[in-house]
Amino acid sequence: MFLSFGIKDAIDILLVAILLYYTYRFMRESRTLNVFIGILSFIMVWLFVSRVLEMRLTGAIFDKFVGVGAIAIIVLFQEEIKKFLYNLGEQRKAHFILKLFAKKNEEKEGQMNRAAIMPIVMACINMARTKCGALIVIERGTPLTDIVETGDTVDANINQRLIENIFFKNSPLHDGAMIISNKRIKAAGCILPVSHDLDIPRELGLRHRAAMGISQASDAIAIVVSEETGRISAAMKGQFRLRLSAENLEAILTEEL
Repeated sequence: MFLSFGIKDAIDILLVAILLYYTYRFMRESRTLNVFIGILSFIMVWLFVSRVLEMRLTGAIFDKFVGVGAIAIIVLFQEEIKKFLYNLGEQRKAHFILKLFAKKNEEKEGQMNRAAIMPIVMACINMARTKCGALIVIERGTPLTDIVETGDTVDANINQRLIENIFFKNSPLHDGAMIISNKRIKAAGCILPVSHDLDIPRELGLRHRAAMGISQASDAIAIVVSEETGRISAAMKGQFRLRLSAENLEAILTEEL
């Protein structure tokens, strides 16, 4: 007896292949590929034992493991699942469509962005020249209210001199992060989640790990001025841009904001 195979079956196989491919890529990026291979091997053995060989006792035991394993996977990969759902829920395309219907507002917003960007760039260049460590986080789509609450409220216009004074070495807010939201300095001395990514170069310090952590947990842009080398870096979407010049930093902020 031949099995019937139609278009619906082909689509079904294609969807499963796409799902496995993106799961594989996601696991590889999060350095949990071996776990993914182990889970996939277990599922293949479970299907072979329970569906092909129809071994009821062994299949029942495997069924129990699968039921408990689903909960274990959620607990084990809670950070990865959270990041995946966040990326899935991003509405960048919707925002782009809305901007098409408000072109005049977009041009005005662009001018405001340029006016807000230059004080940040100039402050970072001056702090890099004097090797004054700094960590500036610019909020975008994801609210950083919980991060703002960990620091001291500032709520001031973006000002080059204010930024430099906050990160001055003798300032009590020097070691924390500055949060910029809606073109205003909302808070300083804030505490950020630290990334435990093993791929971060060892020469990068705690500020860089905090910048990476907030870029992995949100869509914010984190700018770091190294206290040891005076180099400027930016973290976005879990990726670093290292050794930035003034032109590089301005271009990144202009494009991303």
